[in-house]
Amino acid sequence: SHDMIHITIHWSQYDNIMIYCDTPCRWKMALMGLGVLCTGGLLLLLLYWLPEWSVKSTCTRCAVRDARILLLRSTVIPPPLLSVVPLLQAVKSLEKPTHIQHLQIPYFSHHCMQYFWNDTVQNFEVIKKLFFGINEITVKVPSLFKLLIKEVLNPFYVFQLFSVILWSADEYYYYAAAIVFMSVISIAISLYTIKKQYVMLHDMVADHSIVRVSVCRAGKETEDIMSTDLVPGDVIVIPANGTIMPCDAVVINGTCIVNESMLTGESVPVTKTSLPTSGAEGLTTYSTEEHKRHTLFCGTHVIQTRFYTGELVKALVVRTGFNTEKGQLVRTILYPKPTDFKLYRDAYLFLLCLVGVAAVGFIYTIVLSIMNQVVPAKTIVIESLDIITITVPPALPAAMTAGIVYAQRRLKRAGIFCISPQRINICGQLNLVCFDKTGTLTEDGLDLWAVQRAENASFSQPEHDPYKDCPVESPFLACMATCHSLTKINGELSGDPLDLKMFNATGWILEEATEEETSLHNPLMPTVVRPPKNLVPEVTATVDEGMELYELPPTYELGIVRQFPFSSALQRMSVVTRRLGEKHMEAYLKGAPEVVASLCKSSTVPVNFTEVLEGYTSHGFRVIGLANCQLETKLTWHKVQTLNRFSNNEHTFLTKMWNKNRTDLFQKLQRGAVQTCLDTLNDDGTAISVARDCGMIDPQERVIIAEAQAPRGGQAAKIYWHYADSPTPLVADMASDTVVDYEQRDQYHFSMNGKSLAVITEHFPELVPKLVLHGTVFARMSPDQKTQLVEILQSVDYYVGMCGDGANDCGALKRAHSGISLSELEASVASPFTSTTPNISCVPSLIREGRAALITSFCVFKFMALYSIIQYISVTLLYSVSSLISFFNIMPVQIKFLLIVFIVLNPAWKELVAQRPPSSLISGPLLFSVLAQILVALSFQALSFVWVRYQSWYEIWTPDSNACNTTRAGFTISHNETLHIDHKNIKNYENTTLFFISSFQYLVVAIIFSKGKPFRQPSYKNWLFVISCISLYLFLLIILLVPVPAIDRFLEVCKLMLSFLTVFLGNSSVFLSWLFCQERRAPRARYMHLAQELLDDPNWPPKPQSCTYDQASLGVFQTSTS
Repeated sequence: SHDMIHITIHWSQYDNIMIYCDTPCRWKMALMGLGVLCTGGLLLLLLYWLPEWSVKSTCTRCAVRDARILLLRSTVIPPPLLSVVPLLQAVKSLEKPTHIQHLQIPYFSHHCMQYFWNDTVQNFEVIKKLFFGINEITVKVPSLFKLLIKEVLNPFYVFQLFSVILWSADEYYYYAAAIVFMSVISIAISLYTIKKQYVMLHDMVADHSIVRVSVCRAGKETEDIMSTDLVPGDVIVIPANGTIMPCDAVVINGTCIVNESMLTGESVPVTKTSLPTSGAEGLTTYSTEEHKRHTLFCGTHVIQTRFYTGELVKALVVRTGFNTEKGQLVRTILYPKPTDFKLYRDAYLFLLCLVGVAAVGFIYTIVLSIMNQVVPAKTIVIESLDIITITVPPALPAAMTAGIVYAQRRLKRAGIFCISPQRINICGQLNLVCFDKTGTLTEDGLDLWAVQRAENASFSQPEHDPYKDCPVESPFLACMATCHSLTKINGELSGDPLDLKMFNATGWILEEATEEETSLHNPLMPTVVRPPKNLVPEVTATVDEGMELYELPPTYELGIVRQFPFSSALQRMSVVTRRLGEKHMEAYLKGAPEVVASLCKSSTVPVNFTEVLEGYTSHGFRVIGLANCQLETKLTWHKVQTLNRFSNNEHTFLTKMWNKNRTDLFQKLQRGAVQTCLDTLNDDGTAISVARDCGMIDPQERVIIAEAQAPRGGQAAKIYWHYADSPTPLVADMASDTVVDYEQRDQYHFSMNGKSLAVITEHFPELVPKLVLHGTVFARMSPDQKTQLVEILQSVDYYVGMCGDGANDCGALKRAHSGISLSELEASVASPFTSTTPNISCVPSLIREGRAALITSFCVFKFMALYSIIQYISVTLLYSVSSLISFFNIMPVQIKFLLIVFIVLNPAWKELVAQRPPSSLISGPLLFSVLAQILVALSFQALSFVWVRYQSWYEIWTPDSNACNTTRAGFTISHNETLHIDHKNIKNYENTTLFFISSFQYLVVAIIFSKGKPFRQPSYKNWLFVISCISLYLFLLIILLVPVPAIDRFLEVCKLMLSFLTVFLGNSSVFLSWLFCQERRAPRARYMHLAQELLDDPNWPPKPQSCTYDQASLGVFQTSTS
């Protein structure tokens, strides 16, 4: 039925969203209209800011069939995301044999997606059969006028407008003009930044907007249409010379070479093969994630295609528009998940505190004005509201983001590009970074160290040059030459660096069939490899006399008939080949050594396989296993195309690859108190060795491997603990002082593979936080497990960064607080940050800039808070003597504007330090710092305010008084000058004293709060800030010590006596010497408390050679030592 009034739907971006159905209520709307008229439109503005109130005050809850308005509320993000959208009716004509029926379907649009009501399941869903819409991903760039209106309606700018009107009503036109000027500059900068972000994103996704594609129709006919007309189910032809994909499509015929750097950041081209139609993989339901090796994603660049016997390369459209993989990523950029960053929430909370302070001043002003009976009611209202506009800085949240703009520029100069600037501040809080080994920690080039063949169930000696040492026709060399996904692009080999190194080590030649050859001949092998002629032994043919014909010696060439691309989940790849002139085919396999060995006949695997493998991996070698298998003779080319991956092989071969690691960069991160961990597809031994070589694990620290087994055979799940390095001697020395000292010093690391992590997460959830706290090596991790690891780390309050090449870690890059993709592109939708430098040197730079931007936000926060309070104190003191600030006294506004602009210019400090910037504004040390400064400011102002009244030359102000027109030497003004009668009590000694003391306080506070080391460069290197401070100080000093009548009249200040000025400058110097205390804070994050608890736990870490069993029925864990 349609009687439900609220519905919950699954939303991929925010998990779940609650939908409330409403319909307009006439009597409520009438009352609201009356309220809008009575409040002069202010109520309408309030409802614009609070959409939920708007719905509740104008609508009533109803069933879906009667709804016209929908209120959307996120169910997982605090505070809930609220949005109000209209419920529309889509009319579709369904033609039947007898009549045409018009069908109305309720739907709503939100964040570029349309959700239609499905009456069968009684819920909204994204319709995939009828309402596909136009196939386009358009990022509409709003007009400046639209952006301006949206910006101006921001509550803070509305407050600024209120302040301008109020100050103008009090005849403070110059002060109001200064506020207008600052607001205009702020709005202009904001509009420029927002517009630039929209334009950049628009240009990034506009590549495929409008292209012509060929669509297969009935028979073999094709029709050229615009890509915007594509719908799921269309079969398109992929051009041989490549194209930009306008949609997500699965290859159903042929092979494509694709560059997916736009989506993943990985610049190495990948091969997309046709979707299997038989076997286990062919029987499974199509899934984009499971069949991504057969799917062409929208926005990726198809470099070239391969097809045979005149057949076209075809692909079936599966998703269009914002439903595509690229569309989903673009939506996450347009509508990012709100980052629950405490800094901004604390800024708004502090604003509320200032509102409370302003309320006190508001009441004080009203009471004081009422006690002074001569003050008219209009003046009481205006002066009371003035206190609020002075105390509450509406530009505080916007000003705190000023440092991000300059940090983004510096990052761009360093080759780090950002599509989500708000994440720069979060980078300053990173305390753990995950790295992917392949292509991230290792050097750009891989070097083949040696190969070691397995023959007769035993290993031969390592051979360092397979080009010369291995027989030309050996299966081992054939496997190295054929088992890869290399292809030629513009005449040059291209593909995975490891594949390139292995193939180049053979010295063989790769040849690919041209377009003419594949279109004219029968089914041919698309790729042929052969050794160079100088390696092929010459065969001398004997020719009998009288014979004119003789048989030529056969050439040694191998053709790749079928390729099974590398699978991260299976950790292997394989190919089917056939030698020219032979009838049988052979299969070759390459992958993780333990995986390859498990697929081989046990009689062909060397007995010492495990020991040899551990020996190489412990020294940091990257080990790849190779195997081959001869297939049945009756297997034809067509049957090969329907084969599943092989599970039986006859021989196993190993090749060792050596990589250099980057230790200096990890030392920088360690000095910066940033933990690191390694999550990789490699095996445990290689990963641990790389972690040691990189400096993640020090030589004196132990590595405990947690090897978990799932329940089987009636036995409970268990975790087997053992040391990674020399486990046998360590067992014998368990009672020695070495182990005790190791436990006491807390120097241990955990290592586990993806399978063990999955078992522990399911059966030992209580141990997961303890393990990840010291977890450094995570081996054999699938892409989904990398994402899961990031989520686990975040659950114990780590701020997690992820650095990868985008090949198998896109999910983790997006899930982390700050994902850094190493790519040649300037912008990739795979992660918020993209580094064009193909190594991890970008990570310390990003953290340094993040810390600098974060500490800049704190500097601006403190300065603006103190600025408002100082001005609040001045005005409150002046109100006590019925005085007001000068009409032309806009000096504080200018000082504030100039100093904020220049405070944010300090670059980041040149290296990381162990100290991290605070993450909260509402913390004891920081609030104590601000409150201490407030007390000092109050003390100096109050002291000066009272002290000036005790001077012998002081006179109380009266409307006809000439007290402030006396010079420092005691001379009165010239008779030619006209005496201005001050009816508002502006030009008096109290006002002048507070003007100078507050102006110096603004300057001093800016200098104190412009922090340099250890997060930013020292302020004296910020020459614009230094020049502005010196200029402002000299100007104040000159008008204080060398009175200029014209300036005095303009600022409406008095001339003070020399003795008073001497003491006044002394007080200013004392105020300048006041520095706020160093901030210290107790650990608050969950992982910090957990670390302290584990230090006091005598049973942690687990003893080596012990097991922990899952006693689910008893609800406890049981540990035993073997």
